[in-house]
Amino acid sequence: MTSTPTTHAPGGSAPPLGSARLQPIWPFTTLAQAQAWQRDYRSGGHQPWHLDPAQTALSFTKGYLGFKEVDRVSSRSVNGRDARIGVGLSTPETTGTAAVIHLVRFGTAPDAPWEVVGTDDSTFSLTAPGYGSFARSPLVTGGRITGVDEGIHVQVRQPSSAAPLGSSCCTPAGGEDQPWTVTVPYSGAKDPVLTVIASTGGHIAEVERFSVTAVRTG
Repeated sequence: MTSTPTTHAPGGSAPPLGSARLQPIWPFTTLAQAQAWQRDYRSGGHQPWHLDPAQTALSFTKGYLGFKEVDRVSSRSVNGRDARIGVGLSTPETTGTAAVIHLVRFGTAPDAPWEVVGTDDSTFSLTAPGYGSFARSPLVTGGRITGVDEGIHVQVRQPSSAAPLGSSCCTPAGGEDQPWTVTVPYSGAKDPVLTVIASTGGHIAEVERFSVTAVRTG
């Protein structure tokens, strides 16, 4: 996606993610799940990585998305309850950033866990479907890309399923800020928010850049 909004320190009536527009992508699908983790953490120190935005970003990238080669933090910006974490490849050929992941605290407590809400995009974007829009299959996806001999892989995922709900590979693309589009059929959606992931690579690694956005199922 192009950019998710920056959040501010929430007041008593603020939405759990700091903005009504933001969507909970991962690791929690609801505020109740985030609060259940808080109780477990307070009583027994359960999964402390939820309090670290960088570890949450890497777990999202390697665990949920399955991009095992994207395994390092390339940049870090934390402003109160809002964080942007760059993730990249640990290879001799590159030290660049594959994506900048946007995270916010899920809840108002000081120990609220970090939640992925999207990515900030530059040379590879995912602008369709619109962030937070209602999804139906087949899903029309698209954006813009700068690159040479790119092949775009698009997946539709939900946290409760290990496998993608649908995917398309690989749409040829390239040039300077050129549009791309592909339609992806999917089935089995049951979570309230789905993740749409576009990735490209193949020059030095299977995944060299990626972008994510969030769509709603109802």
